[in-house]
Amino acid sequence: MSNNIKVITMPKWGLTMKEGLVGDWLIEEGETVNSGMEVVDVETDKITSAVEVSDSGTLRRAVAVPGETLPVGALLGVITEEEVTDEEINTFIQEFQDNFVPEEDGEEDSGPKPETLKIGELSINYLCQGDAAKTAFLLHGFGGDLNNWLFNHQALISNRTVIAIDLPGHGSSSKDVGDGSLVFMAETLRQFMNELDLQEADWVGHSMGGAIALQMAKSHPEMVRSLTLIGSAGLGKEINGDYLRGFTQSQSRRELKPFVQQLFKDSSLVTRQLIDDLLKFKRIDGVQVCLQTITDFFIDGDKQVEILHNVLESKDIPALVIWGKDDRILPVDHAGGLPNQVEVKILEDGGHMVQMENASEVNRIINKFWEI
Repeated sequence: MSNNIKVITMPKWGLTMKEGLVGDWLIEEGETVNSGMEVVDVETDKITSAVEVSDSGTLRRAVAVPGETLPVGALLGVITEEEVTDEEINTFIQEFQDNFVPEEDGEEDSGPKPETLKIGELSINYLCQGDAAKTAFLLHGFGGDLNNWLFNHQALISNRTVIAIDLPGHGSSSKDVGDGSLVFMAETLRQFMNELDLQEADWVGHSMGGAIALQMAKSHPEMVRSLTLIGSAGLGKEINGDYLRGFTQSQSRRELKPFVQQLFKDSSLVTRQLIDDLLKFKRIDGVQVCLQTITDFFIDGDKQVEILHNVLESKDIPALVIWGKDDRILPVDHAGGLPNQVEVKILEDGGHMVQMENASEVNRIINKFWEI
């Protein structure tokens, strides 16, 4: 009978996540759930997001209590078909709880781990998941790292091998951005692909990462199977220059927090730990110079220097543009006036970090786009 009982467990969002704080349940016991539905909020030390179910049925038990902190893998809820009895559910829950062993601190994680690839003098940190024949790359934005995709990476590997990269100057990659140009970034990615013997890939870029993906399509179109641009730079002149300058120059939690809050429609999603992690990154030797170099190249006041709108006119490269309607860094107007063949999706309830705030919808849109 246990085959008819499906579990909702505490997810592992990112390589360092050990536990999560249970928030509000988004549905009631007895309600029907469908695969892909968000059912309960969970807060990590970095951000709050909703747990999405992979099974359909009826939520028969909301086991986890709001306000409870539970380890990764712990039981949150139970989904069954109607014919499963309460007694069978109670027995299943008891057996699960009796047999569940949380991951211990320092215990070897059997999941995927970041790797490092040498590109000349640079060391590029990346995380590869999936084993499909086709490959896709995830490119984060200014000041970010591969963890910006922690709600997307696993969800996109059903028909792609997906590689999330720490761009030069970011994350655990070398703190060297050359002249800070898009050409430098694209050339590094070209060499990265050559080292892995990859001929072409689907490119997913957020913010600055979108502009880098556009540069890849301009400089090396033979390496670009498709483009997915999320709140992308490079599609219009206007940009929140105060954000880039403020993020670059901030040296304390009090200074940095107001700028990071601009990334999200719901600024309450920005946790103290997220701010502390960003400050820790910014204090690494060489980071400040890298961020300033990119800023100096990238903007002139409140205008972008590099506009790559014309790249999307190529009918040889399918393109998808996703934007949060309430983006406070790059205006949603940049998603307008694009060539007719470009698919455009505006998400009403998202800010600049729409791939985190609206992860389920973004994942669904990308996976469908990749079916073409």
